Amino acid sequence: MPSYLISDLHLDESRPAITRAFFDFLRGRAAGAEALYILGDFFEVWVGDDDDSSLAGEVATELSRYSGTGAELYLMHGNRDFLLGEEFAHRAGAILLPDPSLVTLAGQRVLLMHGDSLCTRDEEYMAFRRQARDPNWQEALLAKPLAERRQIADQIRAVSKSMNSRKAEDIMDVTPAEVEAVMRKHGVRTLIHGHTHRPATHTLDIDGDPARRIVLGDWGEKAWCVRADKNSLELIDWDIA
Repeated sequence: MPSYLISDLHLDESRPAITRAFFDFLRGRAAGAEALYILGDFFEVWVGDDDDSSLAGEVATELSRYSGTGAELYLMHGNRDFLLGEEFAHRAGAILLPDPSLVTLAGQRVLLMHGDSLCTRDEEYMAFRRQARDPNWQEALLAKPLAERRQIADQIRAVSKSMNSRKAEDIMDVTPAEVEAVMRKHGVRTLIHGHTHRPATHTLDIDGDPARRIVLGDWGEKAWCVRADKNSLELIDWDIA
């Protein structure tokens, strides 16, 4: 049975076509899979597991139904949904996966990441990332009422959009030296990540060994996944109606 990897769906009530496409993916292409790995930014924003929106409920139900078929389901935090917690994971029948994580796919050790930590040239974002991943900061945020958290999330998104509009494109992409350092540290020759919205398979040389970095695409006009069987890893896309 194959396994599938996806990221950057940015599920949001304003984008119902993406939610429908994801549910179709679960019932169709990914049906009968051994495992599904969701590598961050699954939701456009997540302000806590007490989210009472219809979207959160529908997605948890569909994921629970999917994991109930026997597929292993893994969720990794992204820069938009770093507050996803054990309560939602339990409802979905999923396991929260650390970033980074080592897994075995296609008979080889593969490093999985969301990808934002590789963008070290974006110093403003890296400073925010350190704050947002701080347990004390998260605890203080989650102690606020749900409505206030939603307002704060809207403000953060607005500031981020404004800041990103002024940044050079290469600043928001991965730092090649950081990619090589991370792969070398974990002793892998294959890295799969999302975040940058620049789907591609990049060939690398790590200490004289051939290596590759597979970048998952975000879901918009197209959907993207990596299909892993016992022999290969393939980046696939298809149109979203």
